[in-house]
Amino acid sequence: MAGYRGGFGGGNQMQQLMKQAQKMQEQMAKAQQELEEAEIVGESGGLVKVVVNGKKVVSSVTIDPKAVDPDDVEMLEDLIVAALNNAYDKADEMYNEKMGAFGGAGGLF
Repeated sequence: MAGYRGGFGGGNQMQQLMKQAQKMQEQMAKAQQELEEAEIVGESGGLVKVVVNGKKVVSSVTIDPKAVDPDDVEMLEDLIVAALNNAYDKADEMYNEKMGAFGGAGGLF
């Protein structure tokens, strides 16, 4: 086995792969931090506003008093659901923008 260098063509290539993996891990950590710190606003009918981060954690819900009708609670419930869905759609877009470059590697680190 004289002259055998291993399957990666020597230590230099392996070092390069390790550096690339570390850089990718750092970029993913930065992207995840940006997602956690983001404030994404979802709205519905101009009466309900929901704020979530890029990981879909709700931080606030604001309801215009005009939306509060004791005789029509169902409308308010629908407005809240619509605002949440709007915010979640925007959060999905941001997530795909930030993490899409990492492909399926998002869960590796």
